[in-house]
This record gives sequence, structure tokens and C-alpha cells, in this order.
Amino acid sequence: MAIKVLHPGLATTVQDLGRPGYFHLGIPIGGAMDRLAMRAANLLVGNDEGAAGLEAVFIGPKLEFTRDVTVAVTGADMPVKLDGEARPGWTAFAAKAGQVLSFDFLKSGARICIAVSGGIGVPLALGSRSTYAIGALGGFNGRAIAAGDELPVGDAGASTAGRTIPEELRRKPGTPAQLRVLPGLYWHRITEEAQQAFFADEWKVAPEADRMGYRFRGGRPLDFVPRQPPFGAGSDPSNIVDSCYPYGSIQVPSGSEPIILHRDAVSGGGYFMVGTVISADMDLIGQLQPNTPTRFVQVDMEGALKARRERAELISRIRALF
Repeated sequence: MAIKVLHPGLATTVQDLGRPGYFHLGIPIGGAMDRLAMRAANLLVGNDEGAAGLEAVFIGPKLEFTRDVTVAVTGADMPVKLDGEARPGWTAFAAKAGQVLSFDFLKSGARICIAVSGGIGVPLALGSRSTYAIGALGGFNGRAIAAGDELPVGDAGASTAGRTIPEELRRKPGTPAQLRVLPGLYWHRITEEAQQAFFADEWKVAPEADRMGYRFRGGRPLDFVPRQPPFGAGSDPSNIVDSCYPYGSIQVPSGSEPIILHRDAVSGGGYFMVGTVISADMDLIGQLQPNTPTRFVQVDMEGALKARRERAELISRIRALF
């Protein structure tokens, strides 16, 4: 063991880059909500970028190290302290056995990623150490960490203390946040006026925002094109014959409040999908606090692929630092 949990923070879980390949069985990809931040934290401490770290929401944990490690905290702006002394975010620093990592109040963003040299050494479950709490799968005993837990840490190489990632490579949501959306197979189910309103309106993140999905409020309700419900679909105009849900898809039950399905979301169901948030912008969602103003921006496939290339280039620039 190398980490004693003195206080768990809020919904702090072990996460890596997820377990792709099981979505068809109803097991979501999971993994860090902000994958760029988790990759960056691991690279800072000399880990493989897919190593397991900790993800905390709104309130950081209090952790005591039982051996010397290198630590990095990325993601949200939540001031970092080691034995009460400030440490910079997005920068690797040394922590000695007996020292305690803690955090001040959140300033911006929503989630932090904590990496330690050697990675969190919980057992693999379906090829990943990520916690899927709803299914009690992976992570530390399939759940969020709790006070008194002792987390194992893998073997580490030489210290990388002092490494840092410059501000221009730390991607964060703007104000308002802008999420690019590719309209989907069911786009034709709403009227042209509703299509325009969906992208014209400003929405706000609702309190119901977690690893399964983010709900948004404040925009105009969507009007549906009249239809005769097909066999197998419900009577509500937002109902469809059960279908697969793409990762990042946006369902709008009854046309009122869009829900973006995120890392731990279900793989299918009976609500229509207005479109899908492009992969390049999914990390941003994990950093949105409730009531954050948000706009959806329409893109085509060419724009989505261009954004994916740009995100890959950003990751490559971070890798090149080390």
C-alpha cells in the first residue's frame, strides 16, 4: 500500500482511460470524464498515459502517502496543498512518506485528476482499473473510495518532479461553454424551427449531472413532426423503437431537457437522439458545473473529424514535452 485515505472527498474514484469493447454487452467505456487531464497527469509523473489515477468531483480528497512518490493534479482549478503548503496544478511534485495531500475550495471546473508515480495498482477488471460504481465493477472494490481505505500503488521509475504543462495546452471550457454537435439519425423528428432553436438557445447545466449523463435546461422545448408511433415505440413523440445510444448522444425526453450520455451511460433505450457531441468535446463536459451557460454548435462530419485531428495534435504536443 502507498496511499491512506484520510477523507474521500466527493465521489472520488479510481479511473483510467476506460474499458472499450464491451458496450454491446451493456458495459460502458467508463474511464476518466476528462481524459486529456488524466493523460496529462500520468505523463507528468512518468506513468503510461493509460495508468489509473483518482478522479474527484467538486471536493478533493485528503490522502497520506506511505512511501515517496511523485504526484500531479490536473483538470479543475482546485488549489493543491502538501502538508498545508501550496503546490501548483498541472505540475509534478515530490511527496515523501508521511506527507498529506489536500485541497482548498474549487475555483473553476468540476473534476480533478490525481496521478501518482506507479499508478493506482488495483486489479484489472475487463482490461481496465476504472470504477463502474453502478455495476460494482473495477476500481477499489467496485466503489468510490472511503475514509480508511488503503490504495495500492505500482512500481515507479525515477522522479519527474518539476515537469509542468504550459497554460496554452490545458484545454478548458469557455464561457459560455460551446459543445459541437453532429445531428443524428432522428434529427428529422423535430421541426425546422425546433432545429434552429436547439442551436440558437443558451442552455444551462442542470443539477442532474454525473458520470452517466449531463442534463441541460433553459432552452425552448422541441416541437416534433407529427407521426403515427411505430410498433414498439411509446406514445410520447420523443419515443422510438429501442435503439443503441452512441457515446455522447443527446436524448431529449418529451422534447424538454437535453441529456448528454457520458462515460457510464447505458448503451441503448427508447428515447430519440437529436444528435451527438463530437468526441473532441466530451472532455469539456466533465468540467462543467451546474448552472454553467452552454451553447450547442452544429458541425458536419468534416468539422468533427477536423476537431478530432486537432485534439490528437494537442495530445501529441503534451507528449512531446517529455
